[in-house]
Amino acid sequence: MARDDVAVCTTLTLHPEALERARAALPDADTIARASVLLKALADPTRMRILLAMKQGELCVCDLSHLLGMSQSAISHQLRVLRDNRLVSWRREGRQVFYRLADRHVEEILEDALEHAGE
Repeated sequence: MARDDVAVCTTLTLHPEALERARAALPDADTIARASVLLKALADPTRMRILLAMKQGELCVCDLSHLLGMSQSAISHQLRVLRDNRLVSWRREGRQVFYRLADRHVEEILEDALEHAGE
């Protein structure tokens, strides 16, 4: 039984030109896999909060722990995931490590996600 709110083809007709454009636009499998892993890293609300907090500038683990009401260990674990996915970078100042968004692309991804979610 078809639902009214789901668009489904009622006939099997292929459109070769559209298929070729879509095929040509698809990145290679490795790029798709890496992008999927990146989006999984962003899909966690805690990691999103960490990244959004860093939009305002560098923060250390202590700052993030206090801001988010989480243990430093839990914050460090989330930062490791973000580092592994090149979403944050860091610098050491004495015994402290400060984290920041890796680049403008990360900020744009966050802004686009929030804008889309608000629509």
